[in-house]
Amino acid sequence: MKTMSVGAFKANFSEVLKLVLAGEEIGILYGKKKEIVAKMVPKTIEKNPRRKLGILEGKGTVEFGTNFKMTEEEFLAS
Repeated sequence: MKTMSVGAFKANFSEVLKLVLAGEEIGILYGKKKEIVAKMVPKTIEKNPRRKLGILEGKGTVEFGTNFKMTEEEFLAS
């Protein structure tokens, strides 16, 4: 991953977009410590995105049926 300061990012925005379109990730540095505060990454489109289970990852699975529906009222009541 390449990194650049906010100033360099603003000054070279078109070039940064070309790099991102080519598959590069760009970290944007900010502050006195030059910490990465944001990343610009290429957009990926997944045909079947998988949901992450957080702390349960690898310990179980979750499947949602195609007929699973919940109204807004049902959602807010729970």
